[in-house]
Amino acid sequence: MRVDVATLQRFYAAPLGRVAQRMAARRLASLWAHADGRDVLGLGYAAPYLDRFRAGARRVALAMPAAQGAHAWPSGARGLACLADETRLPFMDALFDRVLIVHALEEADSARALLREVWRVMAPEGRLVVIVANRAGLWARAEHTPFGHGRPYSRGQLATLLSDGMFEPAARARALYLPPVRWLSRLAYPFERAGGVLWSPFGGLLLMEAVKRLTATPSAPARRRVGAPQSARAT
Repeated sequence: MRVDVATLQRFYAAPLGRVAQRMAARRLASLWAHADGRDVLGLGYAAPYLDRFRAGARRVALAMPAAQGAHAWPSGARGLACLADETRLPFMDALFDRVLIVHALEEADSARALLREVWRVMAPEGRLVVIVANRAGLWARAEHTPFGHGRPYSRGQLATLLSDGMFEPAARARALYLPPVRWLSRLAYPFERAGGVLWSPFGGLLLMEAVKRLTATPSAPARRRVGAPQSARAT
């Protein structure tokens, strides 16, 4: 059973959720600096991460799984969100250059069917980024957060799943080294700086970028590890 949209909204409105969003968004920026002139799709509860692309992208859309529920987005502007069957998206073939998947893969009835449908709506050589709970991290065990529900992934598991779905894993990053404890929220940046150096495999979130393939090839691990943003390396 999916975490419902009201629970997700409350989480991202609370201090711990705002920290999680900021840390994940910083890593996402290291993978996608911008999406200028591109068509962008968010799948799942991706609204907190999509706003930064709206100014430059040609088109931005958000598809929220029916079992999760949906809300109006963006606030105070023409609606860009829809409720959708994650295995039958209401978009034409080969439409989107970029797809961001957040709070979707872990609780999907069939992760492979979801990825196959994402493949269908992506343009040739399109790129996706998946953000999931890291199996080795503390957040995958934190049931008071959305990341503690569904199936967390290791880097190898996620790379294999993407490769089996006809995507070529290209880059990876981890984020959210802060323990999922509200009173530690103000220490998020020190934890992020230290975690990337001292305990890199245990970040709470795993981000992986992959490129749409047009032919099937054997599974391969993600090839490039994205380092910490410059601001995260500062002392």
